[in-house]
Amino acid sequence: MGARDISFASFNLLNLQLPGAAIYGDTDGWDFDIFARKINFTRDVLLRQDADVIGLQELWAADALDQALVAGGLEGDYTALIPPGHNGKSIVCAALVRNGMLVDEPEWIRDFPDEYVLKSGGDDPQQDFIEVNLSTFSRPVLHFKVQPDPRTPVIHVFVCHFKSRRPTQFWRESWYEKDVHGPHLSALGYAISTVRRTAEAAALRVLVTNLAKKTDTPVVVIGDMNDGKDSNTLNILSEQPTYLSPLSTGGGDNSLYTAQTMQEYRSVRDVYYTHVFKGNRESLDHIMFSQEFYDNSKRRIWAFDEMVVENDHLNYHDHKESGTNDHGVIRVGFKWKPADGAAV
Repeated sequence: MGARDISFASFNLLNLQLPGAAIYGDTDGWDFDIFARKINFTRDVLLRQDADVIGLQELWAADALDQALVAGGLEGDYTALIPPGHNGKSIVCAALVRNGMLVDEPEWIRDFPDEYVLKSGGDDPQQDFIEVNLSTFSRPVLHFKVQPDPRTPVIHVFVCHFKSRRPTQFWRESWYEKDVHGPHLSALGYAISTVRRTAEAAALRVLVTNLAKKTDTPVVVIGDMNDGKDSNTLNILSEQPTYLSPLSTGGGDNSLYTAQTMQEYRSVRDVYYTHVFKGNRESLDHIMFSQEFYDNSKRRIWAFDEMVVENDHLNYHDHKESGTNDHGVIRVGFKWKPADGAAV
C-alpha cells in the first residue's frame, strides 16, 4: 500500500475477558484453556487483517487485548484505544490504530447529542403522540481521528456497538405482570430492542451530520450494528444515498456509503455475511464511509479497493470451546486517488 492509502477493519471479540473473571452473570468466565485459544484466534485475525485502523467491540479486559498483541508481535505496531480507567466490569468499544496515525486524544461518547429528539404528535390526524426518552448509548461510541500521511486530510472515525436484536428481558421489571405480559415476552422484547437500536442509530447520525454536512470532512463509521444494510437502522445512518452516478460526478454531502454495497458491485452475487442465526446468514457488521471514500463522488479522495470478509469460523457453533468469535471480521482498503478538483 502507498503511504497515503488506508484500511479499516471491524472485529467483534466475543467477550474478550481475562480467565476466571466474570462475564455478565457467568461469574467464572473463561477457563484458562479456552482463554488461550481466544488469544490465539484474536492474534491470528489481527495478523491476517493487518489493517491500519481496527474497530473492536465486546472488549472486557485491556490486559487480554495486550496479550493478543504480544502473542502476534504487534505490541510495537499499534496504539490501543481503551477508555481510561476501564476496570473490565463491562464491555466497551475500543480500537487499534497503527502507530503514527492517531491525531489528538480519543473520546467515548455516552450521552446522545442535544439535537437528538424523538418526540412528535404525528403528521397524520390518526396518529397518537410518541416520545422516546432514551438519552445514552448502550455502549459508549468511540470517536477518534487518524491521518495516514501528513499530506492527507484528517479522518474522523466512530466505533459503535448497537443494541442486540435479541428480545429485551423485561420480566424482572417492576411493571411486569406474568399473567398479563408473559404470553407476549418475545414480541414486546423484540420491540424494545428495536426502539433502542433505532434511537442509537439516530443519535449517531446526528453526530455524523454535525461533522459531515456542508464540509469536506472524511468520516468512517465502524461497528456491530446488529442489523442488515437494508434495515431501518442502516437507512438512518446512511441517509440512503444514490450509488449509480457516473464516475466522479455524484456523492452526497451528508451520506454514508457501505462497503458491502461497493463490494457487491464487484461480485456476481451477494457473498457477504457476518453472522449466522438459526441457519440464516446475515450481515450485522459494517464499515460505512462518507463521500470522500466513494468512487463515484466528485469529492472523492480515496477510492474503494476491496472488502475482505473472514467468516469461515461461522460454519461451526463451538465458539465457547474453540475460542473463535460469533461474528465475521471485515476489512476494507482504500487507495489514495483524489478526483479532479477534490479538496486535498
